[in-house]
Amino acid sequence: MKKLKTFFTVLGVIFSLLIVISILKGIFLPEVSIPGEKIGLVKIEGIIKSSDTYLRLLNKLEEDEDVKAIVLRVDSPGGVVGACQEIHDKVKEISQKKPVVVSMGSIAASGGLYISVPATKIVANPGTITGSIGVILQSYNVKQLADKIGIKVITVKSGKFKDLLNPFREPDEKTLQILQALIDDSYNQFVEAVAEGRKLPVEKVKKFADGRIFTGRQAKELGLVDELGNFDRAVEVARELSKSPDARIFEAKPRKTFIQKLFGEQTEELLDNLSRVINGEVESFYVMYLLD
Repeated sequence: MKKLKTFFTVLGVIFSLLIVISILKGIFLPEVSIPGEKIGLVKIEGIIKSSDTYLRLLNKLEEDEDVKAIVLRVDSPGGVVGACQEIHDKVKEISQKKPVVVSMGSIAASGGLYISVPATKIVANPGTITGSIGVILQSYNVKQLADKIGIKVITVKSGKFKDLLNPFREPDEKTLQILQALIDDSYNQFVEAVAEGRKLPVEKVKKFADGRIFTGRQAKELGLVDELGNFDRAVEVARELSKSPDARIFEAKPRKTFIQKLFGEQTEELLDNLSRVINGEVESFYVMYLLD
């Protein structure tokens, strides 16, 4: 019985060591690229809150001479205006040097469409949800609730419009005019980007740029998409455009932090949010190219 207990103890130690070694290898070993001609792959998924990670990945593929074309897999309802514009500009820059093919997944709407339009070609599934050309800015107003329960907020500011979206006061007409002008200008930038990227007249784009959504098939009829097909078809198109029939797919992945590798990405996000709350930071408001 004692020998059996010792055996399982040793087995447990060995198993634990293997887990630790596996984790450390994932943390410290560098990402290994594949040799020969490649089709670079970058996945953009979920709400786009920041462009930093995507720009690093795209820069890496842009500079790699073995990468003959890039497939941008977009599965996003959009995101923050500035971040979407930065990704859009990088895609536009790269497409002048090597083919960039967008593969639209389940959804590539609003900002997801914005980052796609400067690509060399866009391939969407017939049922992909896209479109939603427009801008949205939302905030909560709790003035009535605060008044009801006796909460009074004191605001000290440097200018009349410094607290445009203060949730503890009703916005006046001038405030709403300022915000509407902001939205209108961002909207016009979106329309102009679609018109330029898809080589469509601005007036034609404005006819359907009212926030409505489309299927991939409808988007193709409007000129927002080049052809219908899945991810594999997008890879095929990338090989055809780059004249690299034997190029292999190489996915550029973001380098994970120590905490992400040990405990997962959700843990780091939770800790980050907790830190912001402890430090007294409130939620920021963003102008969004976002399907809502």
